[in-house]
Amino acid sequence: MKEDLKRVLEVLHLAEKLKYEMRHSWLSNGRQESVAEHTWRMSLMVVLLEPYLDKRIDIARTLKMVIIHDLVEAEAGDVPAFEVKTPEAMELKRQKELQAIANLRQTLGEGIGEHVYELWHEFEEKATYEAKVAHALDKLEVRIQHNHADIATWLEIEQEMVFLMGQHTAFDTCLSTLKELIEELAVQKMEHAGIDVTAVKARMAAKNLLKP
Repeated sequence: MKEDLKRVLEVLHLAEKLKYEMRHSWLSNGRQESVAEHTWRMSLMVVLLEPYLDKRIDIARTLKMVIIHDLVEAEAGDVPAFEVKTPEAMELKRQKELQAIANLRQTLGEGIGEHVYELWHEFEEKATYEAKVAHALDKLEVRIQHNHADIATWLEIEQEMVFLMGQHTAFDTCLSTLKELIEELAVQKMEHAGIDVTAVKARMAAKNLLKP
């Protein structure tokens, strides 16, 4: 057991990086958010939303997926989706993450290493209802955080992403309703800041991101 725990400790040391690996999200107090903080609130969302989901979930498995889904970023780093602009960049990001999860499996060894590896792939492939829930919460938590942040930190693409959450939540009534509430708050925030929401949607329609 001592050798196994040495491997676990090695991964815990690596995971400490997620406490200072910064995301492109800002807190209400003006500080940039860490990956670990994003993961923490996703975990809280699982606990609080579980009773309202359309189907019963394996909450332990869902929480495990949430907790490890960004663990690869301790090695591969956090790259915002809007920065991955070409198929080549997307493939490079994917290969770095695949290598990182393979390294974690090797470090941890058989048993827990394989379990973590399988959970990560289950999340990425949205292979189960639990994985779809976890994936949706990943997207929704980002939007909640942007609603907390100063509107000055929003890029133009983040105005558009407010209206793209439905593709991640359509499979579940609870998550779809939560999406609508988050979207309403985002629209209020933009309108309060003088942003023309109709113009944002027109811009999206011109890009074929949103039907008129």
